[in-house]
Amino acid sequence: MALSHEDYLSLKRAYRHLEYPAFAVRLADAVGTPLEKGLKLLPKPWYRRLHRCAENAIWKALGVAVTSLDNKPGTASRDVYYKLLSIASGAVGGFLGGPALLVELPFTTILMLRSIADIARSEGEDLDDIATRLACLEVFALGGRTKDDDAADAGYYGLRLALERPVAAASSYIARNGLGNRAGAPMLVDFIMMISSRFGITVSEKAAAEIVPIVGAVGGALVNSVFIQHFQVMAHSHFSIRRLERKYGPKLVRAEYDKLRAPEYRLSYASV
Repeated sequence: MALSHEDYLSLKRAYRHLEYPAFAVRLADAVGTPLEKGLKLLPKPWYRRLHRCAENAIWKALGVAVTSLDNKPGTASRDVYYKLLSIASGAVGGFLGGPALLVELPFTTILMLRSIADIARSEGEDLDDIATRLACLEVFALGGRTKDDDAADAGYYGLRLALERPVAAASSYIARNGLGNRAGAPMLVDFIMMISSRFGITVSEKAAAEIVPIVGAVGGALVNSVFIQHFQVMAHSHFSIRRLERKYGPKLVRAEYDKLRAPEYRLSYASV
């Protein structure tokens, strides 16, 4: 069986977005902020606080993912609706100043998760399946890659493979025990740590853009607009590939994806 022309184009689009996330580039283009300067302005204690905040945000999002998402497969995703909510959140955070990010980030993360879940069910995912809900959280890892990331060379499927065991362990634990607390669920801790470590990369770039003096409500709104749009694109790509895997089988889709990664194919597959 071969991919239809439409599905093949979907795979190509997903490939481009997943292999070259480029969040920093999108943010710099939109905001006009020198991110390197902004990152240097962040004190080291702020890095630690931001990454702890990112981890806590993922934990809160996990609770939402497992307990409160409606299951309506095939419903069109409401990307603009969630983007507007995120923009409003960013505007408030920007108006209040840098430290407000630590309050705004968990709320924005949950908004993004709802949007990601919306996208998942638009691609036919069953949100009653715990594995699907955890796959929504995987998007945070997929969207936080950089060229300096040791796992980046492995590409999209390499990251999925790295997450496979923590996802399976977390899914099994939740099925048996619910969420519970962190101390009693080391497999959940491992899963959250893997997700938040890459999500924290993107959070640091978001924070850097917000502290350079373009700030204020307009700046915070613009940064959040790019922030949520980035993860929406990652979600569309991730769940598009999962849909193709259900339709054609993982082996065929992986083989076609690997062809796109091969150097001799990249030039001819450069446009979508």
